[in-house]
Amino acid sequence: MENGLVVRAGVVIPDSELGWRFSRSSGPGGQSVNTTDSRVELSFDVAATTALSDVLKSRALERLGSRLVDGVVTIAASEYKSQWRNREAARERLVVLIREAIAPPPRKRRPTKPSKSSVRRRLDDKKRRGQTKRLRSRPED
Repeated sequence: MENGLVVRAGVVIPDSELGWRFSRSSGPGGQSVNTTDSRVELSFDVAATTALSDVLKSRALERLGSRLVDGVVTIAASEYKSQWRNREAARERLVVLIREAIAPPPRKRRPTKPSKSSVRRRLDDKKRRGQTKRLRSRPED
C-alpha cells in the first residue's frame, strides 16, 4: 500500500491516522471462514486530523455529523473472502466519503423566468390541443 490515502489533489490522509480492526466475517469464506479475520473496520478521526485544513475539516464534520461517533467515522467491509481485498474496499469507500464531505457547496441557482415566446408557444399548443378534443366530442343538437 502507498504512503497515505489520496483523497484529491492536495489532500492526503497519512496511514498513521487510519485505525484498523479485524474480526471474523459472517460473509463468504468456505472452510477458512472460522479461522481468518477477513472483516475489516477502518476508522478515521475527522475531528483530530492534520490532513484537512480548518475549512475542509469543519465542512466534513458538518456533513458527516450523523455518521460520526466522537468525531470518528468508521467503515466496515466484509464482502470479500480476502482481508486484503476488504482493506482495499474500505480504503476506497473512505476516499469517496471524505471526497464528498469536503466538496465545495453547489452554486446557488439563479432564478429565471420563461421567455415570452416560450410562454406563447405553450399557450398556443394548449389551445390547439383543446380544439382537437372539442372536435372529438358529439355535436350538440
